[in-house]
Amino acid sequence: MAGQPAKRLATYADLESVPEHQQGEIIGGELIVSPRPRGRATVSASHLGGILIGPFRFGVGGPGGWVILYEPEIRIAGELAIPDLAGWRRERMPVVPETFEMAPDWACEILSPSTEALDRGEKMPLYARWGVGHSWLIDASLKTIEVFRLDGGSWRVVGTFVGERKVRLEPFEAIELDLSLLWAI
Repeated sequence: MAGQPAKRLATYADLESVPEHQQGEIIGGELIVSPRPRGRATVSASHLGGILIGPFRFGVGGPGGWVILYEPEIRIAGELAIPDLAGWRRERMPVVPETFEMAPDWACEILSPSTEALDRGEKMPLYARWGVGHSWLIDASLKTIEVFRLDGGSWRVVGTFVGERKVRLEPFEAIELDLSLLWAI
């Protein structure tokens, strides 16, 4: 609108004001503050990382070739996001940098009532803009994983997997993932 001052874009310095018990991200120039993961979300993220890191990071029972990290702070073009888990193919990231300024090949968000709108409405479009090849949304309370593949700049649903079955999920289809392990408390 005419006469309105231009909205100030959030900067990395703005993140310093975020209390330690919360998490700050910059998406679309706006500082977004949300609670840190807790309870079931933390359990599911920890279990998923434990399942994937052996075969994909270290090649134990799987192909290796990935760097998989918990809550990496990714900064690209003035935006900053912290996925619950993210993975880069080793050929794209042969050395883990001090700061992450390259989009991951895979990002995973563990949904909670306080973060679901942010994860779906802000972070998924951000990951598409960044060119993240695959994204997972996990809802531990509903025992579901939604798997997405980037296709021409838009997300394509690969599948929604529910319950306690064994599945092979892109981009980690080289191993069978027992979903019941993600929901175990």
